[in-house]
Amino acid sequence: MKRTTSVIRRAVLAAAAVALAAGCTAQAADPGAGGTGPSAKAPSTAPSTTASTAPGASASPSTSPTTDDAKPPSPSATTSSGAPAAEVLMKDGDETEQVRELQARLRQLDHFDRAPTGFYGTMTAGSVKAFQKKQGLERTGSVDRTTWERLLAASRKPTADELKPSTTNKLDTPDARCMTGRVLCISKESRTLAWMIDGRVVSSMDVRFGSENTPTREGTFSVGWKARKWTSTIYHTPMPYAMFFSGGQAVHYSSDFAARGYNGASHGCVNVRDRAKLSALFDQVKVGDKVVVHW
Repeated sequence: MKRTTSVIRRAVLAAAAVALAAGCTAQAADPGAGGTGPSAKAPSTAPSTTASTAPGASASPSTSPTTDDAKPPSPSATTSSGAPAAEVLMKDGDETEQVRELQARLRQLDHFDRAPTGFYGTMTAGSVKAFQKKQGLERTGSVDRTTWERLLAASRKPTADELKPSTTNKLDTPDARCMTGRVLCISKESRTLAWMIDGRVVSSMDVRFGSENTPTREGTFSVGWKARKWTSTIYHTPMPYAMFFSGGQAVHYSSDFAARGYNGASHGCVNVRDRAKLSALFDQVKVGDKVVVHW
């Protein structure tokens, strides 16, 4: 009888050991294994949860599948300090009316020394860096929301004349040939273009000319043809709002002039750096209108 009882006790202990082993294996198994047996289901509750909540308990490697599979926060969504990454509102290469306002406000604070063009180039980036340095901000050269809000607080809303002044350069006395009819009166002396009708200046803008090797021709011409969108067939560069007056020479917008000012030169054309003002002029000028290039 004792022998039988001993055999039964051993069998019970062996069965318990097998059941315990099966439970540990299921708990450590891949949560996505899809076990359906009783031993696969049972360990999905208390053991790991209790371990994570008990005072002083160390983290168990076999934590809840839900915790293991949770997606970590994206490191790109925040900066190293945990703050949201700065949103860039304006940067090099942009050409908008907001950029024009930026330039006008910077000019009020003596950080921008020319008429606003609406084009964000190297000169604008340099002005922004100077403002950022004065404000104790990171000198990125681009405008994020903090830089813009600081600028709004330090300046006032620009007037229409501040946004679109006649020219940076002062107009000189018009050439006598410009005093009658419809004329693009272009002065190499003052580096300006004045759109004149019967001796009255309708609008004006800054211009630059060709270099010594590729000079802009002087004399009296007329607009031979116009092209709102044109690319040079020789230099393969864009020439928006082109108004041709002498062979391949034309009055046209230049993004390089807008970005670098008088640090460059054209290949003989008359460059304009204010796209918005030239666009309005382009719509007014007709083929056949007079062009006078003079000193």
